Amino acid sequence: MDRDALLGTFDLTDRVVIVTGGSRGMGRAFVEGFAAMGAKVVVASRKADACEETVRAVEAAGGTALSVPTHVGDLDALDHLVAATVDAYGAIDVVVNNAANALTQPIGSITAEAWQKSTDANVRAGLFLVQAALPHLEASEHAAVINLVSCGIYTGGTGMALYLAGKNALMMLTRTMASELCRKGIRVNALAPGVIDTDMVRNNTPEMQRLMIAGQPMGRMGRAEEMVPAALFLASDASSFMTGQCLVVDGGQTTH
Repeated sequence: MDRDALLGTFDLTDRVVIVTGGSRGMGRAFVEGFAAMGAKVVVASRKADACEETVRAVEAAGGTALSVPTHVGDLDALDHLVAATVDAYGAIDVVVNNAANALTQPIGSITAEAWQKSTDANVRAGLFLVQAALPHLEASEHAAVINLVSCGIYTGGTGMALYLAGKNALMMLTRTMASELCRKGIRVNALAPGVIDTDMVRNNTPEMQRLMIAGQPMGRMGRAEEMVPAALFLASDASSFMTGQCLVVDGGQTTH
């Protein structure tokens, strides 16, 4: 394989990619990265103005994007997201389940309401979006699903029961989706970031942020753009023989 052929395995020209939580943090980095590689990207996030601003940034850089404001906890909104994507672009090739709810409560004080809100965003949304998109993924010659989990699923999860219970469930769904959908030509993998410099992390107290960084041997937070090459790998033909796996990009956190 020569250099051009190898680089070509990462090409996403004209592939249609849905990114939930796509207006900020890692989601926005994914949107911009996929667009830079030629994809038509659908930005799905709760706030319409943030979606539209992200689309303008992509278009200013020469890319193609569509704003579809979406609350992933609303199943009707997921159906609308799929319909709007197909109406605009005629296909769906890649689904990136990136939207998440970082709500967490210590064991002993978890409420039913908090549990429902967390699992609706962190587990249910990913499953039902893939199900809604399934006929279109089946029709694609390059179908891929990326579920964003967390390197925290490999830890004790102290203080993060709600969030990491959901991410563990999403990891199990990743394996099951991969097994059941493989014969339909759909690959499903997970990406597990470490502590990334996003609003979600910055909303923690300075003390908690210091503790998070202390758990990473590299001694710093990752940058959102450092997750993009991993996502491109999982979405593209570069990972054509990979499914049901979890790619961990965590600054070494899970090595100890």
